[in-house]
Amino acid sequence: MRRFDIRHPRPRRGATRRGFTLIEAALATVIIGTGVLAMVFAQQTFHRQNDWAQQSAIAMRLAGEIRELAINLPRHDPVTGVEWWGTEPNEVDLDDWDDVDDLDGAIFSADLGNGPISAMRTILLDMPGWTQRIEVESIDPFDLSTTVPDGTSAMLRVRVIVQHQSEMDLAPEEVTRLEWVQPR
Repeated sequence: MRRFDIRHPRPRRGATRRGFTLIEAALATVIIGTGVLAMVFAQQTFHRQNDWAQQSAIAMRLAGEIRELAINLPRHDPVTGVEWWGTEPNEVDLDDWDDVDDLDGAIFSADLGNGPISAMRTILLDMPGWTQRIEVESIDPFDLSTTVPDGTSAMLRVRVIVQHQSEMDLAPEEVTRLEWVQPR
């Protein structure tokens, strides 16, 4: 019979160790944990960028709706011409607005209950927190960067500023801005 020392068992020659040591197990846990944390961080970054892209696309759509509405309108009122800037006294409803300068200073917002609006002048439902703000100004036809008094030029610059205010924001944030010179 063989004698075995219980306190210090010796492996037989040529026998291999089985299992992991505590340090190997800890190191594997750290490596796998770091990989999982990196994947979670990457996914959070993806979601933030996806949210920004979605908001940007909605804002460009809302700005484009106003552009399509304005592009088919004459610059100034067909009846009064440049004598009256903005909405004429008899133009009470959005459907009555018949020229681009009527849009100056207009704000369409879900919070106000009048917007945002489409190019067909209908309110776009289920868009809380979105605002379309429109500025129209007369510009010098020979220097498009120079603003002149309202109604003194046949050239107009239209600017649409689209803002969004989520439930977590204290104030609306500008998401996009679209400007163009009115062609007719």
